[in-house]
Amino acid sequence: MAFQRNKYRSAADANTFAAKYRAAMAKRPFLLFGLPFMAVIIGGSFVLTPATAIRYERHDRKVKMLSREDELGIGKAGRRVNMRDEYNRMAHKDLDNWEQKRVERLKGENDGIL
Repeated sequence: MAFQRNKYRSAADANTFAAKYRAAMAKRPFLLFGLPFMAVIIGGSFVLTPATAIRYERHDRKVKMLSREDELGIGKAGRRVNMRDEYNRMAHKDLDNWEQKRVERLKGENDGIL
């Protein structure tokens, strides 16, 4: 035979930690690779969850810094607005021009009346 099937390993290489780990890994792959891998993923989620919460809290604080005037876009240079008049204008919008319409039902569909 011209080429060997397995790679040649000397007796010195067979006694190292890596060689022992490779041999044990072939016998129990989940215990020596899968379980530690899952532990790292779960541990990372526990470590990163508080960091993500802190990041979102900082973002929320920046958003909450907007004052009532900033929300309306009025400042010293903006137009003067009476909040009561604006509320009433928005609340009573189109109260005079409304029309009651009945929604057509499909055949056999219940109209909600008991």
